[in-house]
Amino acid sequence: MALSLKKKPVTGMKDMLPGEMEIRDYVIRLVKDTYKTYGFQSMETPCVEHIENLCSKQGGDNEKLIFKILKRGEKLKLETAKTEDDLVDGGLRYDLTVPLARYYANHANELPSPFKAMQIGNVWRADRPQKGRFRQFMQCDIDILGEPSGLAEIELILATTAMLGKLDFANFTVCINDRNILKAMAAYSGFKEEDYDEVFIILDKMDKIGAEGVAAEFLEMGYSREQVETYLHLFEETSADVEGIRHLKEKLGDCLSSGTAEGLEMIMSSVEAAKDCEFHICFDPTLVRGQSYYTGTIFEVRMDDFGGSVAGGGRYDKMIGKFTGQDTPACGFSIGFERIVMLLLENGYEVPGKRNKKAYLLEKKLPKEGLLKVLKLAKADREAGCQVLIVNMKKNKKFQKEQLREDGYGEIVDCYADSWEEVL
Repeated sequence: MALSLKKKPVTGMKDMLPGEMEIRDYVIRLVKDTYKTYGFQSMETPCVEHIENLCSKQGGDNEKLIFKILKRGEKLKLETAKTEDDLVDGGLRYDLTVPLARYYANHANELPSPFKAMQIGNVWRADRPQKGRFRQFMQCDIDILGEPSGLAEIELILATTAMLGKLDFANFTVCINDRNILKAMAAYSGFKEEDYDEVFIILDKMDKIGAEGVAAEFLEMGYSREQVETYLHLFEETSADVEGIRHLKEKLGDCLSSGTAEGLEMIMSSVEAAKDCEFHICFDPTLVRGQSYYTGTIFEVRMDDFGGSVAGGGRYDKMIGKFTGQDTPACGFSIGFERIVMLLLENGYEVPGKRNKKAYLLEKKLPKEGLLKVLKLAKADREAGCQVLIVNMKKNKKFQKEQLREDGYGEIVDCYADSWEEVL
């Protein structure tokens, strides 16, 4: 009895048809071309990382979603294994940032300083699949390593927004905050430093459960109503612009680290002055960003048409030091490639500047001389920049032509056995 193989892909993975691939390929080319004009250099890391690196408490909740890989060959000893560590030594990367930190630690002496890195590749998370979210998906990251000043944030934001503008996206907003401001607001309100992570997780729910829901959870943690009201009032009285930053600087006083407010204001004003396309940039003191490795500025691109973020990033000055023992300034921005492609597909996006597409339909009885003539013509067409398809003519030629036209073939040439010399 023949083995019946499964046609559908593994849960959480997807097959991609040519129509989607055309857009994906175009977006990748656009991303690379745009980022290169800002001086970013392509690099690549393996899809498999050491399990110790992936489980180093740098990736937040993503570390719960690792596809772990068993040891191979003689190293895999199932019969004597007592713990997971005896079985596993690697895993599929869940993002591109942890691998980049390892890469830089390994090659710093061979790389320029600062190093402007561009990395595009698949990552894997054992997440619950849903619309627009898969277990294998593409990430596009740019990072600047070795630059401590706000110039890194400015360049990352300008490059990413320029790329989005070239895809004709409008009505999007760059939201920006700083982890030091988050900590200062919590300290000013009387929250304990050891509770900051939990406090920020709750704050991050503000857009979903509202101020009342956030307040209720803080009260459950044991904080007084006065502390909670003080904390939430800070957000209510802070505007979403540089004036809001100045207000918090004055209000928070010594709770806020020196230079934080000035640095954030400089980034916002510089981006506003130098941007290549139309978008809004706003200060959002409720912006948290989940990854625990962020140490300073954090930012997101929110798209009104999507109702959520399509890009995010921030400064992570401590991560590379985990590998080298010496901290290295680092800042990165990642676009939600899959979300962007999904939006383009839903909006019927047409790749600009498509090549002319021409098809030759060959009758099966076409003589050798006719075939050689078609091949010669096709070669000339391709040299002229045309995309050429040569296929045998089907019985239902009308339906065949309809399919070709749907695929964008504007010119179709019928090559019959008895009249090929006249047609060609």
